[in-house]
Amino acid sequence: MPQHSPLEPAEGDPFGAHTLPYGVFTTPDAPDRPRIGVRYGAYVLDAAAAAAAHGSAHAGLLDQPTLNPLMAAGRPVWQEVRSEVRGWLSDEAHFHPLDRVTLHLPFEVADYVDFYASEHHAGNVGRIFRPDADEPLTPNWKHLPIGYHGRAGTIVVSGTDVVRPQGQRKAPADATPSFGPSLRLDIEAEVGFVVGTPAPVNTPVTLGAFREHVFGVCLVNDWSARDIQAWEYVPLGPFLGKSFATSVSAWITPLDAFDEARTAPPERTHPLLPYLDDSGAEPGGIDLRIEVTVNGETVSRPPFSAMYWTAAQQLAHMTVNGASLRTGDFYASGTVSGPEPDQLGCLLELTQGKGPYLADGDEVTLTAWAPGPDGARIGLGEVTGRIVPAPAAPPGS
Repeated sequence: MPQHSPLEPAEGDPFGAHTLPYGVFTTPDAPDRPRIGVRYGAYVLDAAAAAAAHGSAHAGLLDQPTLNPLMAAGRPVWQEVRSEVRGWLSDEAHFHPLDRVTLHLPFEVADYVDFYASEHHAGNVGRIFRPDADEPLTPNWKHLPIGYHGRAGTIVVSGTDVVRPQGQRKAPADATPSFGPSLRLDIEAEVGFVVGTPAPVNTPVTLGAFREHVFGVCLVNDWSARDIQAWEYVPLGPFLGKSFATSVSAWITPLDAFDEARTAPPERTHPLLPYLDDSGAEPGGIDLRIEVTVNGETVSRPPFSAMYWTAAQQLAHMTVNGASLRTGDFYASGTVSGPEPDQLGCLLELTQGKGPYLADGDEVTLTAWAPGPDGARIGLGEVTGRIVPAPAAPPGS
């Protein structure tokens, strides 16, 4: 782009030419025509229009209402398109101001898995709920990435209001459960990974194949109703306390954008089985710096580099039993927490389980960036959600 172009991002903008995340947008003149865009500073490149104007062989993949066809095309195509997009940044005719477009859920979600990969988070939660236990972690925690299958149908794009969930609650002193709105509504600051290239059943994805399958990265807020969760989760784990909403960014930052931010995960304290052993692999961690704000006030800065289990290990474990991968499969890291008091990724930890939790009207925003080449910052699109009250009348009334 010309040196003094009005579209050129300001110095330090995390959405410069090294980032270029993909999303899906509509404009006021074509509200029924979602198409793929690329964020560049405070603007959105209409990727389909630019591809057509420049005679790209990939114009058909970009003139789509979701990212799924592009994601399914595979890594060589992802790399070609990314290179082409960089060449289109000088074509100002195909840009729209970011504040004049509407952003949509950028991909059609297939399956959703949520992990529990932070040793700091898992240890803190164990100490809160099992204060008399000798070891806060469960015996399996350092041998495999623990996860559960979530609900793909309630993944929502950033900016979507979150209705306070209702369900059964039972405090330890209560004789019987009651029904009503969650009184302990929480956040979980997480990082999500979007699968592009599928894998057929009975074809485990090895650690070395991670880059061939994962298209990109985004921020996630896995809203959690702690009181509903506490009553329901034994013996099968999270269910209604999690499935009411999971907020994701409107922008998916390509995995290749984080090459300069790769970092070694924390030292392993237990030997790993061969399919999870990453001791000889490229550094599997990502140095992401996350910030969590509630009503505009920063409450935490969790470091993703502190995560014990990497995204590559999570994908390997998710498929080692023969489970297939589909384009649009999505998995999240679990709550990101660090060792310091201001690095905790949920209110449960920040308040030692005592609250306060989220009130109606509270707005939560997650932002993050990673170090890039030549001192640049690589940005992840923000995730924002506002809590609105539960319906006045309970179901069946």
